[in-house]
Amino acid sequence: MAAKTFLLFLFLSFSLAISLAHAAKPDGQPFSRTLRPQKLGKEKLSHFRFYFHDTVSGSNPSAVRVAEAAATNASTTGFGLVAVMDNPLTVGPQLSSKLIGRAQGMYASASQTELSFLMLFNFAFTEGKYNGSNLSVLGRNGVLSEVREMPVVGGSGLLRFARGYAQARTQERDVNTGDAVVEYNVYVFHY
Repeated sequence: MAAKTFLLFLFLSFSLAISLAHAAKPDGQPFSRTLRPQKLGKEKLSHFRFYFHDTVSGSNPSAVRVAEAAATNASTTGFGLVAVMDNPLTVGPQLSSKLIGRAQGMYASASQTELSFLMLFNFAFTEGKYNGSNLSVLGRNGVLSEVREMPVVGGSGLLRFARGYAQARTQERDVNTGDAVVEYNVYVFHY
């Protein structure tokens, strides 16, 4: 009886090994496969220009502090501050101009010596051809520089496989409230 059980076990093990070998792809990974980039279509270069409204004051701010360093932190740069944002993106510099999306994510004051943020956010488009598509930005924003450049590290929807850069220029900044309007010019390759 033990010999029959052993033979049955051996047969089932061998059958399972053969089944798994047939299920595996040529590269040995049953859960992945290599694709040809030509299947993605032609790569395009797109330029986006819009305005980002960062409102930290008032009764309905679009960016709020969620963490900051202890009160003993004497940094003049706000080092350690973390804010979450859901900022409107508009066609023109006025908040009343056409809304085309939101900048959603967070920024953190990441320098002890200058006003500089680590930015981590998506441009989530809600209008036109790119409605439902996103661009993801991750980079350093030296806020007081005239022009700041941050990498675009990805995208979704019609902006899949996006890569490129975003240039930010402050158009207005209220030193009393901290509110700002920033012009963004974004250049991305995508499929």
